[in-house]
Amino acid sequence: MTDVDSRFAAVWDDPSLSDEERLVRIDAVAVDCGDEARSAFERAGARDSAGLEAEAEPLYRRALELGLPDDLRAQAVIQLASTLRNLGRVAESLDLLRAERERGGPLHESASAFYALSLASAGDPLSAASVALDALAPHLPRYGRAVGAYARELRPAR
Repeated sequence: MTDVDSRFAAVWDDPSLSDEERLVRIDAVAVDCGDEARSAFERAGARDSAGLEAEAEPLYRRALELGLPDDLRAQAVIQLASTLRNLGRVAESLDLLRAERERGGPLHESASAFYALSLASAGDPLSAASVALDALAPHLPRYGRAVGAYARELRPAR
């Protein structure tokens, strides 16, 4: 972990900060970051966390445009998609999350969780439940196979 990583983490991990204080501190660390994509990503996250989704969206897009390491890229896509859902742009959120799920990777299940939320926002609660249960099934100590089968039953016929 670099010094900048530690500094960002310290701000995010401080429960005593208000949203405004966190935003100011993230912006201060971002000035020293030296990585424009990472800076935009962290600044977007601070705004998103503070409920300023309209300000977060262009920063997420800028971070993705500039190029992030794959782990941060996946986080930025998921967070941007969540922001779009909150802004009422559910179809765009679903497109981003569908692509991220298809890509796979370590945040596949996180992408699935937000995909389920977007499906619910789109008025498709059965598909949302199916996606959520399908992501959960492998982690159940018992009944994972049964939950996975039930999740498949909830999927709409195509």
